[in-house]
Amino acid sequence: MDRCIVLVDAGYLLGAAASLLAGEPSRSRITVDHAALVQRLREQAESDTGRPLLRIYWFDGAPDRVPQPEHRRLRVMPRVTVRLGALTRSDGRWAQKGVDAAMHAELTELARNRACSDVVLVTGDGDLLPGMMAAKEHGVAVHLWAVQAADGDYNQSEDLVAEADERRVLDRAWITKAVRAKEYGGICAPPPVPRPEIAAILSAPLPESSLSSAGERPAGERPHPAADGAGPRDGAGERLPAAKGVPTPKDLAALRAPGAPASAPPHPPSATLRWSSDRGWVERPGTAAEPAEAAAMPTLAQLTSAEQRWADREEDITTVGGDPYEVGQVFARRWVERLGDQGHLEKLSSMYPRVPHRVDGELLRYAARFGLLAHKDDQIDENDRYAIRAGFWREIDVRTGVEHAPAGD
Repeated sequence: MDRCIVLVDAGYLLGAAASLLAGEPSRSRITVDHAALVQRLREQAESDTGRPLLRIYWFDGAPDRVPQPEHRRLRVMPRVTVRLGALTRSDGRWAQKGVDAAMHAELTELARNRACSDVVLVTGDGDLLPGMMAAKEHGVAVHLWAVQAADGDYNQSEDLVAEADERRVLDRAWITKAVRAKEYGGICAPPPVPRPEIAAILSAPLPESSLSSAGERPAGERPHPAADGAGPRDGAGERLPAAKGVPTPKDLAALRAPGAPASAPPHPPSATLRWSSDRGWVERPGTAAEPAEAAAMPTLAQLTSAEQRWADREEDITTVGGDPYEVGQVFARRWVERLGDQGHLEKLSSMYPRVPHRVDGELLRYAARFGLLAHKDDQIDENDRYAIRAGFWREIDVRTGVEHAPAGD
């Protein structure tokens, strides 16, 4: 039949693209516009073969073969079929299992059933050589596409290259039409407006109240060593432990009222940590508990009907790319549009840069849908968390017309 089919080994295509653009094969180092990539594959295949496209098969690995956000977006695209193998972890590295076998089976079955006249293979795996040879024996022309190697050499099996009927190299110019390297410390899209106040929060020094009590620690706890070997000494000439530049939650719990005995229980600190990290410290009067107006903020789930929830999922799958900054903006847009009382929005804006705990937790759970969890500990990468919240606040600023001044101004 006079049609062409494209079989894509996503691990090879995106891994080689990451090596080319970011210097290492980790797919987390690149951002992919899947719609643009699929369209370019289709146009190039129809141009090279002179045949209309029947279908693109996208082969990839996933933990327990559960479709990830990118797979859910791909499989609803026209003329795209997703086939998933397993993604397993061994010796600290992730590896695909069963993907090459699935490609081999699909290739031989399509050729045997004369479903096409031309097959385009985007792969470098030599295990597909028997399938390629079988397809040729059934009268199918095999086109082998490679991704330009970062070192200028082949990144494909030489036997596979020798057996192909036609070859093409997808160079850097071709790849960058749909794939780009992540920049800005892991943030895929730079914020439209610089937010230097975030850096100011991260570099804020330890408050004086805790510096004065840094030497008082619970019994049995080892002191923190001084960074430069120098530090205050007591009357006996013994060196006291130097205060850490940034307090940890354990430090906060150990703080006591000035003049209180070591046996006295810690008192609630007058400061709290922001951004769910131990790297930022700001003064806050009174108790560290969240203000009542923040605790009363409605969550997006409370504001969303069943019909809206379905529409949200459809939008997530088909149009939201999964960039951390974009995810924060999408969440904030939905939340603001469904607020009945706009007074909540004004109160939220006054709390900048702190996102209320309930809303923040829901925001991060929403972001986890887009594959932003780090495999090593099922936590969202710190840079991604900052980007998610920066996107959230940018959308709030646009809605309120308020441009927050940098901290300290």
